[in-house]
Amino acid sequence: MSSPTTNQHLLMHQALRAYFQDKLPLSEAQLEELGHLLTPRHLKKHEVVVRQGEASRVGAFVVRGCLRSYVTDARQKEHILQFAPENWWISDQQGMIRQTPALFSIDALEDSEVLVFGASFFQRVQQLGPEFQAFLYELLHNSMSAMRRRLIGVLSAMAEERYLDFLQLYPTLARRLPQRQIAAYLGITPESLSRIRGELARGEEESQEK
Repeated sequence: MSSPTTNQHLLMHQALRAYFQDKLPLSEAQLEELGHLLTPRHLKKHEVVVRQGEASRVGAFVVRGCLRSYVTDARQKEHILQFAPENWWISDQQGMIRQTPALFSIDALEDSEVLVFGASFFQRVQQLGPEFQAFLYELLHNSMSAMRRRLIGVLSAMAEERYLDFLQLYPTLARRLPQRQIAAYLGITPESLSRIRGELARGEEESQEK
């Protein structure tokens, strides 16, 4: 991770302000304190932030670009758990808090601008006010709900249903990410994803002709 320029530093904190002002009625002092808990960093494409099995020390708020979390099995096959485009948070929260080895890796799929936070973030941010406690609870709840939904989808949904769910959850990523990354998230081959996309496109064309 490299440090950004002064202008990039300012733009990243402005993006954070816009994110929180859209969600919480924060005072200027709270926004300033929040900014002190996050450090702007530039990530190059493929740069690893957290490595599976090693100490999980940091998480990130994505200002620009896209990160992902994934596990690597014994055959070195990658299984993507989550994508984190702009305005998403990504971390191994339990690993950071408990200081246990990371259950998954996190890296950058694109050159990215992020705001990095450490394990103390979760405790210190709650001291900024009760609204932050509710915010952290909502983040954790949303993360757990998304993981449950993803697990149910992998176990029971057809591949086309999983792809449609991906489009709903990540509307900006279908054209940004390589097909193999999306396929790894869906648990199918790139060839199967290509077939699904073709069938959906033909279905749309037939609907427009009617």
